[in-house]
Amino acid sequence: MVHSSTSPNRSRNGFTLVELLVVIAIIGVLVGLLLPAVQAAREAARRMSCSNNMKQLGLAMHNYHSAYNQLPTHGAGTTQEGAGIFNGSRLYNNASLSAFVGLLPFLEQQPLWEQISNPMNVDIDGVSPPADTAPLPFPAMGPTPAYSWSGDAYIPYMTEIVAFRCPSDPGTSGSPGRARTNYAVNLGDSINTFQINGPYNNNFVPTNVYRTISSGTDRGAFGLRYKHKFRDILDGLANTIALGEIATSLGDQDKRTRPARNAGGDTMTGLPGNPAVCQQWLSPERPMFWSTGDDGGTAPTLEAGTSMHFRGSSWATFYPAHTGFQTILPPNRETCWISHTLYPGMFPPSSQHPGGCHVVMADGAVKFITDSIEAGNSSEGTVNFVTNSSTALTGSRGPGNASPYGVWGSLGTRASREVIGGEF
Repeated sequence: MVHSSTSPNRSRNGFTLVELLVVIAIIGVLVGLLLPAVQAAREAARRMSCSNNMKQLGLAMHNYHSAYNQLPTHGAGTTQEGAGIFNGSRLYNNASLSAFVGLLPFLEQQPLWEQISNPMNVDIDGVSPPADTAPLPFPAMGPTPAYSWSGDAYIPYMTEIVAFRCPSDPGTSGSPGRARTNYAVNLGDSINTFQINGPYNNNFVPTNVYRTISSGTDRGAFGLRYKHKFRDILDGLANTIALGEIATSLGDQDKRTRPARNAGGDTMTGLPGNPAVCQQWLSPERPMFWSTGDDGGTAPTLEAGTSMHFRGSSWATFYPAHTGFQTILPPNRETCWISHTLYPGMFPPSSQHPGGCHVVMADGAVKFITDSIEAGNSSEGTVNFVTNSSTALTGSRGPGNASPYGVWGSLGTRASREVIGGEF
């Protein structure tokens, strides 16, 4: 018997249009669910890599201390009697090298350290040296890394170092930075620790008494041009932050990476008297950025967009805006200068990790600090040595008092006798 070609029992050879659309929809939903998980896994890996970088910095810090019985000086280098930081000679570097320069040999960067610590006889890119030194070479420890001509001709301070970069930070080398760093040293919980400009004597101490630091306001694990040791950290190595993370600029008006300027130097009414004063310039529509003036807010004054006016733009430079931070405002808050680049300011740690940033405790442990850490009263004036009238401050702002910035502030001071209870 011959079967008809129209038999209802013949096999089917494909999907209907409805079935195909259902399959595509299911795949789309699965991909939509999977992509955030992939992104989260990538960020987790980057965050782990950043944590490992900071662990290496902590080990380098301990190895340095074992070798020299002190922490690397933040503000080391060469200078000349009577010369200030504005002096542009390349015969010395104005004692403006960051602590990271001293850490280089302990971070497997011995060849770079040898370039820096010895005179460099050749201008690698062919740029002629300034007339005050010609035909002399660059001196040992190099010129002042802040000046533009040192970036043109002195290659070591323009060298990108992987150990100083967080993989979550998308900021690239070059403008608006030089050789960037995502890591900085803890300068404590006071704004007015030092006027960076000179003139200085042979011990790198300002010769003007009103620019001299008080031992009571130099409260961090690191100080500007001061030699600190582990024995100075009386609060305990496990209770004191040594290093922290900072975000670098993308060339935008991010409040964390491009400091506002002219926040006021008056110890009672300006930034030292109210660390939260720069909030007035934040955008009402985009609170992570400075106002443009067209968004219902008030635009701040910003420095020109050169490489030295952005957070973390030079790992070799000791300016607080580039390689320092304070434990006053909690992580990822706004940054601002009292006046401009060479003056004190407000520089909290920050990062591109969601919710906070990493820190290295003085004992070498790496911890993640959330933006919501208990930080006391952000409008409370910082500890200071004198008022603008040279009268010593007393009360809660006088040297020797506990930090007014809660757990966060107490983690930043090395010898204020605060008690830190529980995990942070």
